[in-house]
Amino acid sequence: MRTGIQEISPTAAALLADPSNGLFLSMASVWEIAIKVGIGKLALSCNIADYMTKAINGYGFSVLPLTLEDCAEYAALPFPSREHRDPFDRFIITHAKRVSATIVGNDAQFDAYGVTRMW
Repeated sequence: MRTGIQEISPTAAALLADPSNGLFLSMASVWEIAIKVGIGKLALSCNIADYMTKAINGYGFSVLPLTLEDCAEYAALPFPSREHRDPFDRFIITHAKRVSATIVGNDAQFDAYGVTRMW
């Protein structure tokens, strides 16, 4: 069971800490966290609803819901690699395209989708 938080790069930390940057959270990420909690791969300090509410309010995230339009865009995304079929990553890509957001993360597979990624 993972209980620690992976360290982020100095660049990522600076981007997230800069108050001039808007912070978005894909509901797909919340869904993925819920699955990991449910199957015992992730432990939180409290129930997921309280945890996510505190995180959303504490960091000032704008939550991006999963919409019908997102599902249509998701379905149209190419599969540039056989290895990258993660549905949560693909919704993050869909959301980043919709709001013209930069993805902060270390997974280079995002780069094949024409989104901006920083780490």
